[in-house]
Amino acid sequence: MKINRAYRYELDPNCEQQILLAKHAGVARFAYNWGLARRIELYQQTGKSTNAIEQHRELNRLKKTQFPWMYEVSKCAPQEALRDLDRAFRNFFRGRKEGRKVGFPRFKKKGRDDSFRLTGAIHVWDRAVQLPRLGMIRLKEVPHVQGRILSATVSREADRWFVSLTVEEEIPDPAPVEGPACGIDVGLSHFATIVTEDGEVVKIEAPKPLEHYLRILRRRQRRHSRKQKGSSNRKKSALRLARLHRRIRNIRRDFLHKLSTHLAKTKRVIVVEDLNVTGMLRNPQLARYIADVGWGEFRRMLEYKTQWYGSKLLVANRYYPSSKTCSVCGHVMDKMPLHIREWTCQICGTHHDRDANAAMNLLTLAG
Repeated sequence: MKINRAYRYELDPNCEQQILLAKHAGVARFAYNWGLARRIELYQQTGKSTNAIEQHRELNRLKKTQFPWMYEVSKCAPQEALRDLDRAFRNFFRGRKEGRKVGFPRFKKKGRDDSFRLTGAIHVWDRAVQLPRLGMIRLKEVPHVQGRILSATVSREADRWFVSLTVEEEIPDPAPVEGPACGIDVGLSHFATIVTEDGEVVKIEAPKPLEHYLRILRRRQRRHSRKQKGSSNRKKSALRLARLHRRIRNIRRDFLHKLSTHLAKTKRVIVVEDLNVTGMLRNPQLARYIADVGWGEFRRMLEYKTQWYGSKLLVANRYYPSSKTCSVCGHVMDKMPLHIREWTCQICGTHHDRDANAAMNLLTLAG
C-alpha cells in the first residue's frame, strides 16, 4: 500500500543560511501576494480568471526587469507559492458551489506563517538535509526518512526553522486490529469519553494548554501592546509571545498524536461524531475552550492513522441524537441543554452520565 507521509525535523542553520531561508520565505510570500493581486485585477477588468502556470510564465517574464532579486533563491519557492494560490481559489469556488462558507484567499503578512516549499534534488544525510539552492543544512536530530521524497516544506516558528519532508512510502497492508470496537464522545469537561465493547468506560482529560498559560499569555500581550512600533524591544516582545504560542501548540499536538495513535493501534472500530466545529466556534462563551481542545485535528489524525494501522473509523451523522437517546431503551428526549451532565430516562428510569451514554450510543453504530 502506497501512502504519503511527512517527516518533520528542526533545522540548525548558520547565520548565512538563516538569511537565505528568510529570503526564500519572502520570495514565496511576494509571489503569492503578487499572484493574488493580479487575479483580482484581471477579474475586475475582464471578468476572467487565470491559473498557476500562466501566472508563473508572466512572473518569469518580469523577473529580469522588475524583480531581479528573485534570482537569489530557488525557482521552486515562487512556483509552489502560485500553486498554493491556485489551490486556494479552487477550494474557494468548490465551497461556494457546495454551499459551504469558504473564505476568499487573503494576502500574506511578513512574519506570520513564513514558509516555502521546494521540489527537485532533495537528499537526507546523517543529521543533515540537502535542499536546492540552500545546500547542506544541519538537523538537530538524526532523520529516519523512508520512501521517495516528493517535496520539502520549510517553515519558521518564532525563532526556529523546521523542514517537513513529504515522501511516498510503500508499506505492507496492515493486518486488521484485534482489539474491541469503541465509541468516542468528545467534550469540554473531559476531552473524550471512550466506551468499548467490553463495557469499559474511560474518560480522558485534556491538557488544555491555552487555559494553563492564559495568564502568562495575557501578560505578555499587554507588554507587547505597550512597546513602540518598529523598535527593537517590540521585536523581542513579539518573539517571546511567539515562543509561548509555539509551546501551547506543541503541547496540544503531542497529546492528540499520542491519543490518536493509541486508539488506531488498539481499537478495531472507532466511532466518532461529525461535529460542526466551525459553527461551534461562533459561540462567544465556548469558542476559546473548543479551540483549545482541537476536536477537528483529532478526527483528521484518526482518519489517516486508522488506514495505516488496520483499524476502521466510522463517523456518525451530524444530527444523530447520541446525547438525547437512552442507550438502554432507545427513548429520545425532546431537549438536552448543555448544562445537564446527568439525566434519568423517563421510560425505563435508567440514570445516565451524559458523555458515557452518548459514547454507548455511538458504539452501537459499529455493528
